[in-house]
Amino acid sequence: MGGCVNKQDLEMVSVTKKYGTTVAVQSISYKFKTDSYTCLLGPSGCGKSSTLRMIAGHESVSEGSIVLGGRDISHLPPAQRGTAMMFQNYALFPHLSVLDNVAFSLKMKGDLKSDRHKSAGEILELVDLTELANRMPDQLSGGQQQRVALARALITRPQVLLLDEPLSALDPFLRIRMRGELRKLQKELGISFIHVTHGQDEALALADDIIVMNNAVIEQAGPARDVFNVPKTRFVAQFMGGHNVIALPDGLFAIRTDAVSITDPNRGSVEGSVTAVEYQGTQVSLSVRITDDQEVVALIPDATFFARPHHPGDRIGLHWDANDQHRLTA
Repeated sequence: MGGCVNKQDLEMVSVTKKYGTTVAVQSISYKFKTDSYTCLLGPSGCGKSSTLRMIAGHESVSEGSIVLGGRDISHLPPAQRGTAMMFQNYALFPHLSVLDNVAFSLKMKGDLKSDRHKSAGEILELVDLTELANRMPDQLSGGQQQRVALARALITRPQVLLLDEPLSALDPFLRIRMRGELRKLQKELGISFIHVTHGQDEALALADDIIVMNNAVIEQAGPARDVFNVPKTRFVAQFMGGHNVIALPDGLFAIRTDAVSITDPNRGSVEGSVTAVEYQGTQVSLSVRITDDQEVVALIPDATFFARPHHPGDRIGLHWDANDQHRLTA
């Protein structure tokens, strides 16, 4: 960017969060790409929600700084940061209509009723809820409530929208549909979305970039495809799924399960005995025990497998291309 700071650049600089003697986030630094969809991904307790809440201003920063558009926002109240947060439980006011729920923050600012209703109406149109403007929250489905919460967060015209596990309360089918809606909305608005999730599928479906957190630090960050295809550590390979972690004579490697093919014993990269066969519809998962009691999983297209099926106890060879094995640093 040649030293020119875009007004929407968000950066964390050596940010730490401590609760007493417990370190929830340990000196993390990361510069979010402007106008992108980023997922903070990791298991419970890894520090991802604390990170999001520090960006929002709902948790204090113990050390370090959070910078948005060249301005240190670390100690500003949430309403003055240029960010907005959509909470996991939606937190709608049960006694207010959809329109008044969405317009609530403008009421707190002292905007005229006509002005705030006009703004709320525009946002409701954006999330396809215009016809439900006069309904009460208890008359809405889970997906509709989520859209209202989204509209309420967007009414302040934030530069960055923060989403804390926004899809966790929805049923699986609705969750998939809402993923598409969130992605579409982010592109239409042209602002940065930062979304906390513990679901790898959700992160891969939504994110331009994924930040994998573990034990209060960033384990790996980068474009979603790179994080999945080229994991740097055992933790990332296993947490993202779809990989074998194998100790070979020259080091520890991650190899995608769908990059492993079956061949005759003595003709593969390794050989072993089939321990389990699981039919998964379009593919078959084959578990194979190789040397040093290591287990390797091969995902085989169903037509390929059933042309020459294997059973537990069979001795087989496993083959993969050297370009498909990625050395792990830890």
